[in-house]
Amino acid sequence: MSKPASNVPPAPRRTFWQRRVRDPIVAQLTQGISPEQIALTIAVGSAFAIFPVLGTTTLLCFLIALVLRLNQPIVQLINQALWPVHIPAIFGCIWLGEAIFGAPHVHINIRFLRHMSALVWNDPALFFHQFGLTVMYAVVAWAILAPFYIAAVYHIALPITREVTYLKHKAETTPGTRPPMP
Repeated sequence: MSKPASNVPPAPRRTFWQRRVRDPIVAQLTQGISPEQIALTIAVGSAFAIFPVLGTTTLLCFLIALVLRLNQPIVQLINQALWPVHIPAIFGCIWLGEAIFGAPHVHINIRFLRHMSALVWNDPALFFHQFGLTVMYAVVAWAILAPFYIAAVYHIALPITREVTYLKHKAETTPGTRPPMP
């Protein structure tokens, strides 16, 4: 007797990269975390990763993840991944803050930001004397936008994390497939 034909196509062969690199990392990062927690971690971590003061996001991300009991590695991974977006976000927050407060526009470029960043750590008093209002404008703009940003990212990430969790569970429980190695 021959075996009946199955309508389910065989699972595609997993690559070396998926089996030995991606799967163990994903398993470690998501171990014991619900899709809701992962979505919240992505939303909050990415919001604090674009806080508009250079040189502060790593510490801020660490502290917010500690306080909210978020996954620290995911938050820091997101923080590092968003560095290309950080400078444009700073410019945007400064511009929006100036508009909110009706302040005159301050011409800011990369050299100016580097000077500001160096002063933050070397001479904080001089930094706040020279740039305190500009920083305050940017931080207020960020604080106004951050809750909306977090809500939007959470609602976008949640269905994705639920689907990934479902697919991972399905792959682990389907006969004939091996779960990813932890």
